[in-house]
Amino acid sequence: MDNTGANPQGIVVPPVEGVAGGGTAYGWNDGGGVHFSNSSPRGSIDPSEVLTSDLVHVWCLPSTANVGPQEIPSRHLEPINLLAARNERESVQIALRPKATWGGSGSAGVVQVQCSDLTSTSGDRLVVGQSITLRRVVSILGVPDALVPLDLPVSQINLAPGETTALWVSIDVPSAQPQGQYEGEFFITAIKAEAESPSQRLGKADRHQLYSELRNCLDIMEPVEGKPLDEVVERAKSVTTSLRRVLLSPVFSEFSTDNGPVDMMDEDAISNLTVRVKLNLTVWDFVLPATPSLPAVFGISDTVIEDRFGVEHGSDEWYEALDQHFKWLLHYRISPYFCRWGGNMRVLTYTCPWPADHPKSDEYFSDPRLAAYAVPYSQAVPGAAQDYLQKEIDILRTKSHWKKAYFYLWDEPLNLEQYDMVRSMASKIHTYAPDARVLTTYYCGPSDAPLGPTPFEAFVKVPKFLRPHTQIYCTSEWVLGDREDLAKEIVSELQPENGEEWWTYVCLGPSDPHPNWHIGMRGTQHRAVFWRVWKEGATGFLYWGANCYEKATVPSAEISFRRGLPPGDGVLYYPGEVFSSSHQPVASVRLERILSGLQDLEYLQLYTSRYGRGEGLALLEKTGMYLGPERYTLEHTPIDVMRGEIFNTCRS
Repeated sequence: MDNTGANPQGIVVPPVEGVAGGGTAYGWNDGGGVHFSNSSPRGSIDPSEVLTSDLVHVWCLPSTANVGPQEIPSRHLEPINLLAARNERESVQIALRPKATWGGSGSAGVVQVQCSDLTSTSGDRLVVGQSITLRRVVSILGVPDALVPLDLPVSQINLAPGETTALWVSIDVPSAQPQGQYEGEFFITAIKAEAESPSQRLGKADRHQLYSELRNCLDIMEPVEGKPLDEVVERAKSVTTSLRRVLLSPVFSEFSTDNGPVDMMDEDAISNLTVRVKLNLTVWDFVLPATPSLPAVFGISDTVIEDRFGVEHGSDEWYEALDQHFKWLLHYRISPYFCRWGGNMRVLTYTCPWPADHPKSDEYFSDPRLAAYAVPYSQAVPGAAQDYLQKEIDILRTKSHWKKAYFYLWDEPLNLEQYDMVRSMASKIHTYAPDARVLTTYYCGPSDAPLGPTPFEAFVKVPKFLRPHTQIYCTSEWVLGDREDLAKEIVSELQPENGEEWWTYVCLGPSDPHPNWHIGMRGTQHRAVFWRVWKEGATGFLYWGANCYEKATVPSAEISFRRGLPPGDGVLYYPGEVFSSSHQPVASVRLERILSGLQDLEYLQLYTSRYGRGEGLALLEKTGMYLGPERYTLEHTPIDVMRGEIFNTCRS
């Protein structure tokens, strides 16, 4: 498409999603480009008298598309067709881009988005706000990544001139949901911001929220006397963010260009001018298991929580904060563990902050969504307890969930001293529990005591060097590069008859084009991490950190990624306070794709249980979904082909 010419509305701006390219390069692009005329209405426009389709481009893209502000409409609007099992989440994106301006200064205009329940012919429902959620895709470092919740069934969204806004629609199908065809609609209507100003109906709850926001600004700035300059600056930035949020809230919509949610479904706003987006969902007659087939253990930094939310280690508020993060991340088929780092990469990891004799311990460890849990080598909250480790193990070994337990003691030991520390700590654990599982992450053998003539040969000999002190050998995917056949050499060194396992992990590496979770990578690249795990035969997966952004001392402080790491590395969700007054974490697009990848893995596990692993590998190749770390689909269609094939052959 020619990007030259005098007409600004015809200029095609290259996508800016990052090193891997733009949204339509790997989304639903099989329909080809769509060319729109430049006959958009001009001058003063009353949206109540003009078709919304004449004011706004509306089109749909899959969850694997990165839809940034410069995304150009790639196809005409068509009904959304989704497929899902019970106990599965499926997501899709609705993109909006203004064709004309009907708003005030600096704004293209406001659209109202409404959603109906999804209903089946037999009368079963998937309810808006419960099974159906709507989030706005917000750019981080210019890349679409944060998913900020919007109110349902009705929200108002400000559109910026010349920019595309993406809405992320998710449908969670309950385990007991009847199978069948479900239908619903999204209604998108251009409106007058002035006529919809919520400030005219400001109630007590709204006034209290406004008061709380302004009071919070004072609370942040008043105790700054004697504080270090960098902390004062950070507090000032936080107050600026909060004040900007207040000014752009629905309370002041007639004075600003941003409009927030309204409180109730406005059926009068739906008219023949409205753009209707039909959504069809097929619910299949099988259920994804509540307990993930493959443990995916992800770290949560407790020190990041302490610093940012101002909670003291071991206080009641600290326990509440950790409890919130743990329960929230469980919804993503992830088994969380908390961690704090010591010297030389020694790490204290624990899934439950309470001791084993506390009622919360059984609540955490017996949750069927938890596939594995970390037992701390020492107390997460220092106390006077003697023989802490032995007492913890003695209690946990009597529980049926003990089979989920593991000890993660050291991250990536590099030299003989560090490897010896792992062996010493593991020996103590095995004195109390010979059947305990110790997990060790590594990407090399000890540098000062080579185990082989080449780095890879030394790497492969690590299990022999650590045996019997480690049972879960967790290696970096970076070591394999594009040689996934090397995984067979790693596995051949293990003794599965003695309970040894091979897990994998990603962190800084591998880099593009290999699957990983860095910001700017393709959507299928994010999702393919677990395709790779399954194809290579690992039985578990570890990720070092989900909330490891730079240190801050106020919840609403701007997010900064850690220096020296690829953007997004170690950060899979954000504090809700950065985007609104909500205290709920905000998921990243990448976290949603992680969930999708874990669900794909369950489909492959189901297929393999029926027909054998060879047939599962053949299905990956036949559909073209995943052949190797540099050969996987860039389009979404093969994913649905794979899932449909498994449903058609495995349905009861």
